[in-house]
This record gives sequence, C-alpha cells and structure tokens, in this order.
Amino acid sequence: MPRKEVGNPANTNCLIASKSAPTIPKDNFSCLTRLDHNRAKSQIALKVGVTAKDVKNCIIWGNHSSTQYPDVNHAKVKIQGKYTGVYEAVKDDNWLKGGFITTVQQRGAAVIKARKLSSAMSAAKAICDHVRDIWFGTPEGEFVSMGVISDGNSYGVPDDLIYSFPVVLSKDKTWKFVEGLPINDFSREKMDLTAKELVDEKETAVEFLSSA
Repeated sequence: MPRKEVGNPANTNCLIASKSAPTIPKDNFSCLTRLDHNRAKSQIALKVGVTAKDVKNCIIWGNHSSTQYPDVNHAKVKIQGKYTGVYEAVKDDNWLKGGFITTVQQRGAAVIKARKLSSAMSAAKAICDHVRDIWFGTPEGEFVSMGVISDGNSYGVPDDLIYSFPVVLSKDKTWKFVEGLPINDFSREKMDLTAKELVDEKETAVEFLSSA
C-alpha cells in the first residue's frame, strides 16, 4: 500500500518515515507536491485565458518549499482544441522565467498573508488528485509531479532524497520517472539549488535524530 506524506517539511518528513520503516519499499512513499503542480497549471491558465484542465505536463522539481522549481518547458496548453507549447502560447519568456516561478514558489505564503489562513481547500483538492492518480493512474500522454525517492533517476539528482519529479502512474499503483526530458542550463541551476536544500535538510534531520 502506498504511503503519502503531506505534513511539512513534506519531502524530508517522508524520507525519514521511509527510513523508519525499512521493510516497506521506498517506492511506496511519496510526498505531496501536487498543490504546487496545480498552482502552476492555474497560473498558466490565467495567463492564457483557458481553464486549468487545458494545461498539462507542468513539472515541480525538488522540494515543497520556496526553492521548488516550477518548470513549463515541457508543458502544453490547449487553445481552440489544439495543444501548443506553453512558451509559444504565453509569449512572455521573462514572466515564465521570473514572476511565474516566484508566484508558484510563494503562493502558500501569499495566501496566508492575505487570508490569515492556509489554503486548506486547495491542499485537500491536491491530496485527492494525488491519491486518485495513485489508484487509477495518470491519463495517457500526461504526467504529474510527485515527491518520490530519487534513487536511479536520470536527471542528476543525488540518490536518497525525496525529490519532486515528473512521473506517470499505472493502475497497479506503481510510478515511473518520466525519462528523456531535455534540461537546459536555466533549469539545471534551479534543480540543483532545490536538491542542495534537500541534502541540507536531510543532514540536519539525521543529526537531530541521532542525538535524540
């Protein structure tokens, strides 16, 4: 049975939970980055003037924190019945490499500041999306973001981290990395930055637990 971590710091909590239950396969543990994924889709939809359902294959790389990297280099948006690349549809590279990223990274803090409350309903919707895809699989031609064990990935992310990757899920409740996506220099820097934060978090957690 898959295990899912939604408390914060989600990625490192999930990693420690996995290490505390060594008889359970690492692949059965995942943490929630679907809220960030959904926010990325919504920002693109608002910019283009479509619904979030018309946006697919956004990626959240890394940590569920302000270092996460919302990546739309491989995302597509449906306009008048046809899918096109997000960069082509938005036609604003500066926003996609600047304001879009920071908005998604800081959306949770912005909601709390505005409402004095967390975005509980958005988080609940993201949990439902996450669990639905675990049970029923991802639609053909689509992938989603999920914090999973980084062992064996092909994107240069260190092993032994719970890191958000693009994944596809099958109806047997297993997941696979989406392989072969080209990574440009801009993305590489962002992905490495959030990986470093996760390495630091892991080291801090291990040090704390070993002294407890």
